[in-house]
Amino acid sequence: MMVTMEYHNAVLLNETVNGLAIKPNGTYVDVTFGGGGHSREILNRLGPDGKLFAFDQDKDALENKIEDDRFTLINENFRYIKRFLRFYGVKEVDGVLADFGVSSHQFDVAERGFSTRFEADLDMRMNQDNKVSAYEVVNHYSEEDLRDVLLQYGELRQAPAMARDIVHARTQEPIKTSNQLKTVLKRFLQHKKENKVLAQIYQAIRIEVNQEIQVLKELLLQMPEVLKVGGRLSFISYHSLEDRLVKRFIRNGLFEGEPERDMFGNFEVPLKKVGPLIVPSQIEIKENSRARSAKLRIAEKL
Repeated sequence: MMVTMEYHNAVLLNETVNGLAIKPNGTYVDVTFGGGGHSREILNRLGPDGKLFAFDQDKDALENKIEDDRFTLINENFRYIKRFLRFYGVKEVDGVLADFGVSSHQFDVAERGFSTRFEADLDMRMNQDNKVSAYEVVNHYSEEDLRDVLLQYGELRQAPAMARDIVHARTQEPIKTSNQLKTVLKRFLQHKKENKVLAQIYQAIRIEVNQEIQVLKELLLQMPEVLKVGGRLSFISYHSLEDRLVKRFIRNGLFEGEPERDMFGNFEVPLKKVGPLIVPSQIEIKENSRARSAKLRIAEKL
């Protein structure tokens, strides 16, 4: 059976691609290829002279490569978008699409270690060649660094106590598996909130392993240079940390603070918001649970 069958439906498929306002002869980038759902829809709307580049650092995604002369799949992290587009002779594009977070395939393959549902080795690497896995974070980070990861990326108020318990437990034996980690943190996993807290813990470790916040910032900072004037970005986020960065960058061209204003109180930003925040319908959420927390923001280069 082909790996493609393990990928679920693309989230907010039409809304995200509509947000790009596809030009038939335009050049577009899907920085999170995954199962290829968004890419296939973009190709459906492109003419014979259109081009689509896609990025995915996960080798599993290569199994879904689309055989189309207009399509190029790059097995790299999208933080290198400008570098690789230059390599292919492309300076500016008409649109960039991103569907952040973990793919359904990554969640559903137990040995990748992304899901709280399975017993697995602590891994969580989106790029399986990366040296740092969840095992390194849990077993080798200092108590202070662990606390910061759980607090900043998991927004867990009990992060100091969790970090203390992890450090104490690993002095007895290494914490190698998801079940071992759950056992170590059992006192924080109250019956009614167990799944939510566990998801926050996993999210925090996964973000640290894959440098997701730093990588997103690097992508956003390249958008004013990569996009043509009038070019669009169409980005789906799944948690508040990501969405906040996308929202602030679209609004201010910065991640923190306010841009400098001129003597008249005006300031220039590279992007403008297009339309309101878009979230999935109840029908889509029912058909695809991964869509539940999705938030789509669209912007255009000024």
